[in-house]
Amino acid sequence: MGRTMEWAAKANHMGGIPRKMVFTAVGAFAKAVATLINTTSVHNADTLLSLVRSRPPGIPLITVSNHMSTLDDPLMWGFKGFPSSDAKLGRWVLAAEDICFKNAVFSYFFRLGKCIPITRGAGIYQEQMNEAIERLSDGAWLHTFPEGKVSQEDAPIRRLKWGTASLIVRAPATPIVLPIYHRGFEEVMPEKSFLGRRPPLPLWNKNIKIIVGEPLEFDLPKMMQMAILMSHDKSPPPLIGWPTISQHSLDEAAQRCLYTTISERIQTAMESLRSFGKSLLK
Repeated sequence: MGRTMEWAAKANHMGGIPRKMVFTAVGAFAKAVATLINTTSVHNADTLLSLVRSRPPGIPLITVSNHMSTLDDPLMWGFKGFPSSDAKLGRWVLAAEDICFKNAVFSYFFRLGKCIPITRGAGIYQEQMNEAIERLSDGAWLHTFPEGKVSQEDAPIRRLKWGTASLIVRAPATPIVLPIYHRGFEEVMPEKSFLGRRPPLPLWNKNIKIIVGEPLEFDLPKMMQMAILMSHDKSPPPLIGWPTISQHSLDEAAQRCLYTTISERIQTAMESLRSFGKSLLK
């Protein structure tokens, strides 16, 4: 399957002007919703700002967060002091194809907004994941919602999908991984508000909390060796034919062990931020 409107996602498309227009408009919208009609407080914002603005050359950044509403992105980048209208610094984000790319107009708009379409249920080796790896190869910033879908319940972080872990492993340079937890967007854009549906516009007078964690470091060579050993000790689950990651000799069974270990570590970090956020609200 080809890549949907990939040409519109290129930085040089029409001199970059359409992309700048989208980031300017969406950034202004995010600022208005997050800081003018609602109140947003951010813990440890400097860590995020520092990693977005200056990283070692060629080192990509992956931010991961819980998913409380369909407007988490872009609203979570609308807090005071964040360069939300800067198209060059702006994140790439994995976006659900069935929501953001359901027609040509949506596809063009979200492509200009640096969104990569992901087909939910199509697995971690779908073609669009290769595009995400290419952006990481450029040293870019990518945001993911590893829970895979919106959940507005005040509940522990759910088991994470393996897509984010696979990107961490397959990226040519190991990304910096920054966990984020937020609360309040489910009140700004509730799933069931007006007649059991989302409201036509974001709601106001709500309190939004964003908790930025500390970067997670992964010793991938050591973790790969452990995964290979663990996969030999376990009875293999039914395999579906993943390609071997040749440079590391990781077969599907070893990949499953590795992705599980990485995902559990990210989930634990996100859950710690959730608990910390609850303590701030007391």
